[in-house]
Amino acid sequence: MPGPGKTLVIGTSAVSAPEVAEAAADPTFHVELNREALTLIQQSRGVVEKAAASGQRVYGLNTLLGSGRDTAVEEKSILAYQVQVVRYHNSGVGAYLDRAAARAVILARLIGFSRGGSGVRPETARFYADLLNSGIHPAIPREGSVGSSDLTQLAAVAAVAIGEGEALDPSGAVVPGAKALADAGLQPLVLAPGEALALVSANSYSVGAGTLALVRLQRLAGLADVALSLSLESIARYDGGGNLSPFSPPIQAAKAVDGQRLSAEAVRRLLSGGWLEGARPEVSVQDALSFRAAPQTHGAFRDLVQQFERALEVELNGRSDNPLADVGSRLMVSGGNFQPMQLALSFESLRLALAHVGISSERRIAKLYPPQRTIRARHLAAASGGSGLAQEELPGLLWYSAAGLLAELKFLAAPATLGAPTLSADIEDHSTLAPLALQQLEKSLEAAEKLLAIEALTGSYLLLEADAAQPLGKGTAAVVGCLADILADRPPASELVERARHALLVREEGEAQ
Repeated sequence: MPGPGKTLVIGTSAVSAPEVAEAAADPTFHVELNREALTLIQQSRGVVEKAAASGQRVYGLNTLLGSGRDTAVEEKSILAYQVQVVRYHNSGVGAYLDRAAARAVILARLIGFSRGGSGVRPETARFYADLLNSGIHPAIPREGSVGSSDLTQLAAVAAVAIGEGEALDPSGAVVPGAKALADAGLQPLVLAPGEALALVSANSYSVGAGTLALVRLQRLAGLADVALSLSLESIARYDGGGNLSPFSPPIQAAKAVDGQRLSAEAVRRLLSGGWLEGARPEVSVQDALSFRAAPQTHGAFRDLVQQFERALEVELNGRSDNPLADVGSRLMVSGGNFQPMQLALSFESLRLALAHVGISSERRIAKLYPPQRTIRARHLAAASGGSGLAQEELPGLLWYSAAGLLAELKFLAAPATLGAPTLSADIEDHSTLAPLALQQLEKSLEAAEKLLAIEALTGSYLLLEADAAQPLGKGTAAVVGCLADILADRPPASELVERARHALLVREEGEAQ
């Protein structure tokens, strides 16, 4: 059982994406529904029961699904049909989601229940909170959803809830879902009419795992500005560049792009107290665009991250259920809110933005490597002396690795959402492929983190030799000090980049708090 930790209280007010990510990432987080949420859930359930008692035909309540939407389910078979729906959709494939992502899926669905559109019973909603609080980790396959509800991922959770399916124990071994429930002291859930579809018909994988990606994207935005700042100081020291004019308040005030302004402010803050702030008659009039226009590139990325956060919160706090148990009208209404197109397109645009961030980073790295860079003799002497790191080790051929990572980023920037086939006898003839777009984004994030870590390592290496006449900025000096210890250990290149990546991201996490 998880130990004591923080508590997320779910009511009827809006929930933020960072809150969900924090609760999902920490298995000790306790989740509970307050009285207002439980009351709204009960009212939503009343809509379902009213529809069932009326005998009206309602999709998934007393009819089959998909192309069978107009075929009735006999009343005597409705309870058995609930189990059939879960079993039928529990057909995902591929590697299982890690614990944080699995918790994010369950939590996103639980929040969906609290919005009052699903029509589940309060005890069913509380059971999903129990799954989280008991530390149960359903074995959820990554692949299987085309983004018109994450049916297979949610069915893997529902299967465990009813005492079927599989779960992962603390060692990572696969165990029967019934055993996972019994070990946690929980009895399997017996589903009421209409609940099976309510459990599986949502975008909780795309939304829940998306909140975890959001946190990484926010940290990467900071990391991009750190790497840029180190490169600015390096190019200033060895090639006479590092012109800070493009980062000045007048330039940023001339164009109303919030992300651009925030990026420029971050760079000025990192470089504050350093020699680049002073007047340098010898400074180049203009640096290359990968330096000069970096606020525009990083700023556009930052703005897309903000748009992504808004798209996540629209999904988290909306009612995407089909049919919708609408408390206001007391009706069950069919609709298409399960199609998260805005979110899917955010996944797409972010991958393209990451590729542009990567292009600028790789071009800056190239300018820090000989023969592209003019190396002064005094630096050669210093580099072979005080730091004990030979110049030709700058740092190895990581530039080539950066080029490979950039190629991957460009490849991953291609559209993912346009390839869904039509399904279910051509009734489900358009899908978002949001899960695929998300998974491609996760790959892009990893490649971009490594690429920016290489830039930061390269810049830090060139700045290791202190020059009293050229002091580093307060922020960049702290980063150089952190990476100097890693460089001094001379680990293999793969370990070097991973350690630097971890240290830099931990730093960004601390900066965000």
